Amino acid sequence: MSMRASDADRERVAQVLHQAMAEGRLTVSELDERLVGLYQAKTFGELVPFTRDLPDVPTVLPAVPAASGQVAPMVGGAGTSTASLAIMSSSVRSGEWVVPPQYSATAFMGEVKLDLREASFEAAECAITATVIMGEVKIIVPPDLTVQINGVGIMGEFERAADGPGAPGSPVLRINGMALMGAVSIRRKPRKNSPRQLRG
Repeated sequence: MSMRASDADRERVAQVLHQAMAEGRLTVSELDERLVGLYQAKTFGELVPFTRDLPDVPTVLPAVPAASGQVAPMVGGAGTSTASLAIMSSSVRSGEWVVPPQYSATAFMGEVKLDLREASFEAAECAITATVIMGEVKIIVPPDLTVQINGVGIMGEFERAADGPGAPGSPVLRINGMALMGAVSIRRKPRKNSPRQLRG
């Protein structure tokens, strides 16, 4: 990518490198060497090599507003609640609400439905832990949200079709957990007030 990188973009990569050193993946000298090169980088393409050999590092993307027609979910506010629980019942969270940095959705012989199409996010990265035992957790996300799915199905299903990047600069939602004799389904759907839906 030949787009020019900003100071904020370089700082994001620097934070990843410092975390890698704290985990023992880089030595102090390796960190210093990479930081020297990092702060001399001018484009996004030049930022990529500094984290290429580190695991679970999201792709470096420009911190720019979403393109026309794609409105990235907002970041800000305090989490509305931290959990949804359904035991032989159902629980629905939809409309305008704020997703906290960590949210748990638990369904035991019941159903939890989380609709994030009108939600905002307390932090740039939030996580939902879905735990299902003979039930179902349904999560609906807008097309412009970045979603990273890492869950396991045991005699059940943990869907990954919605995994992937959203609009540049969008929040990151990590979905993990377990489905035991049940299902966790994550679907991308247009926002309720999108032009597609208004045309009906």
